[in-house]
Amino acid sequence: MAATGVRLDLDGRPIKPMTICMIGAGGFIGSHLCEKVLFETPHKILALDVYNDKIKHLLEPETQTWADRIQFHRINIKHDSRLEGLIKMADLTINLAAICTPADYNTRPLDTIYSNFIDALPVVKYCSENNKRLIHFSTCEVYGKTIGSFLPKDSPLRQDPSYYVLNENTSPCIFGSIEKQRWSYACAKQLIERLIYAEGAENGLEFTIVRPFNWIGPRMDFIPGIDGPSEGVPRVLACFSNNLLRRQPLKLVDGGQSQRTFVYIKDAIEAVLLMIENSARANGHIFNVGNPHNEVTVQQLAEMMTEVYSKVSGEPPLESPTIDVSSKEFYGEGYDDSDKRIPDMTIINRQLGWNPKTSLWDLLESTLTYQHRTYAEAVKQAISKPVAN
Repeated sequence: MAATGVRLDLDGRPIKPMTICMIGAGGFIGSHLCEKVLFETPHKILALDVYNDKIKHLLEPETQTWADRIQFHRINIKHDSRLEGLIKMADLTINLAAICTPADYNTRPLDTIYSNFIDALPVVKYCSENNKRLIHFSTCEVYGKTIGSFLPKDSPLRQDPSYYVLNENTSPCIFGSIEKQRWSYACAKQLIERLIYAEGAENGLEFTIVRPFNWIGPRMDFIPGIDGPSEGVPRVLACFSNNLLRRQPLKLVDGGQSQRTFVYIKDAIEAVLLMIENSARANGHIFNVGNPHNEVTVQQLAEMMTEVYSKVSGEPPLESPTIDVSSKEFYGEGYDDSDKRIPDMTIINRQLGWNPKTSLWDLLESTLTYQHRTYAEAVKQAISKPVAN
């Protein structure tokens, strides 16, 4: 449904139609954001990415009622001279491009650092030099470990929110040692945040930084061997989905005791649209976007996903639905983890009035219904193919 009538921002001002240069528009977050912008606003999108599979349905001429509002540009921002021109054509640039899969932080640390820091430098530079607003996607990984994780296991302070709830302006960023290459991603993301902040302070760049806390939903990641590399290791939700589809036990790294919060992609995209359309309230801010109420250990997540998948697929759960693996076995040498990630929501609530709505059970049901509908048949066929000797 396209937007009709005059739309107002949070301060009652009319929202002017704008052109958005969206880098990484073909990914999980980008595809949902493109839909939101096209269905609910009059804004135009310059969609930049290497792949467009997840937004093909928005680009097909026969179904496209917004033909004049989205253009796809097949670009690798590493080395494409068109990038500055496209940023100049837009009012706002949103940078979603990143390597953001934990398995890669260990095995491809150089690619991870280049992708998340070096390749983002021209984007920041062009926005700053051309007085264009930037919304940059960072990560909750920049917080690293909590202060509480360094306390004795039986310390009552571990239960004190000030030791584990993560605030954009006050929580420190604590990483493991240099040999723990898992932190290559977090360090690269933190450094680009610092550079963006410095561009704002010294050169007046208008910026907003987004720190997603595990955004979950349809089209997230890939299912290995079906729509991604056969040896690939996606993030936890797609890893677990893949095993559920194949009727294999879910692998719990180091017992699955790390705690995470999960937020539904459609809730999170609402927050991003508020940032897009309320620049006066969003500029100069870093925003956590998560759901502190949807907190579970990875083991509890596995148990819930097993139960939900059984409901949506009609298949009984396995007798032994999970197995424990070591992080070294799963991720390789140099892996390290953060214990707990709970976002403080004070700033985004104060500035944009945003709160997440969807419970963990509901978001898992929506996501696993999509995964089953999209992949179950292809996985069955892949499993039934005879293996060549």
